[in-house]
Amino acid sequence: MSRPARSRRHFIGLSDAGGDAVAAILNDALDRKAARQDWTKGRPDADAPLAGHVLAMIFEKNSTRTRVSFDMAMRQLGGSALIMESGSTQLGRGETVADTARVLSRMVDAIMIRTDDHAKIEELAHYADVPVINGLTDLSHPCQIVADLLTVIERGFALPGLQVAWLGDGNNVANSLIEAAGLMKFTVRVGGPTGYEPDPTFIAAAQAAGGSVVLTQDVDEAIRGAQVVVTDTWVSMGQAGGDAHLAAMAPYQVDAALMARAAPGAVFLHCLPAHRGEEVTAEVIDGPQSAIWDEAENRIHAQKSILRWALGQL
Repeated sequence: MSRPARSRRHFIGLSDAGGDAVAAILNDALDRKAARQDWTKGRPDADAPLAGHVLAMIFEKNSTRTRVSFDMAMRQLGGSALIMESGSTQLGRGETVADTARVLSRMVDAIMIRTDDHAKIEELAHYADVPVINGLTDLSHPCQIVADLLTVIERGFALPGLQVAWLGDGNNVANSLIEAAGLMKFTVRVGGPTGYEPDPTFIAAAQAAGGSVVLTQDVDEAIRGAQVVVTDTWVSMGQAGGDAHLAAMAPYQVDAALMARAAPGAVFLHCLPAHRGEEVTAEVIDGPQSAIWDEAENRIHAQKSILRWALGQL
C-alpha cells in the first residue's frame, strides 16, 4: 500500500530556506542555546519538539563536527539519530539513490547526507518524501554557515552590512558563505589566487539578491576593514593537492600581521579541521581573536534549528 507524500522542506542550500527563514533559524538557535546554558530555567529543551522523530545520517565522507552535532541536536530535542556509513549500507553496494530515498522515507522523519557529489543529494531530495539536509557536498556546506552566522551575531556584529574576508581556496564553504551574503545583505571579499575562485553561480545569485561579492588576488584589498576573517584548509577533503597548489595559496595564509590589517576587534573563523602552519598560523587560530571553539559548539544549536525548520516547526 502506498503512503501519501509528506510535506518536504529540504535544506540543500541556504536559499531553500530564504533570508527570513534563515533569520528565524538563527533567532531560534540563539534562544535554545541561551536556555540550555541557563540551568536555572529548568531542563533545557524541555519542550522536546522532536520527541518520536528519527534522523537518518548518511556519511560518505569522514566527519567529526557534523556527526556529533546532528546526533546531539536530535538528542537535545528529544529525538534520535541513526548513523549510516556508505561502506555498511546497500547504497555503498550499488543500490540506487532513488531506492534508498524511497525506503528511508518510510522509516525515518528526515535524512542528512554528507557526500562528495552534489548531484547525489539533489537526487535524494527529488525522491524522498521527508526533508533532506545537506551535511556537506563538494559544492556547498550550508549548515556550517548557519553556525558561523550564529557565532558572528554572538560576537556583537549585525549581519546586514557586515564586512567579511575569505582567504584562500574558493571551496564549498566559501560558496555557502557567499550565498548567505546575498540572503542577509553583507559583503564578502574573496582573496585567493587565479583559478581557485568560488563557483560563479553563487556569486551571481548573491549579487542579484543584494549582497556584495568582491574577488581579488590582493590580500590587502581582501582584508582591509574586515570584521570577520574566514579561511579553510587549502585542499578540501578528498581532493588532490600538490606543491603548485600549496605555493599558489601561500600568500593567503592568515597570520598575526594579516589579522592586524583587519578592522579593530575582528574575529577569526575556521570550520575545522585546521592545518596550523598552512592556511593559518597557531598564533591566530589559538589566539584571542579566534572564535573557532564557539563556532564548533554552535554547530549543535544551528542543527537543532535547521531540523526544526525542515520539519515545519519554524
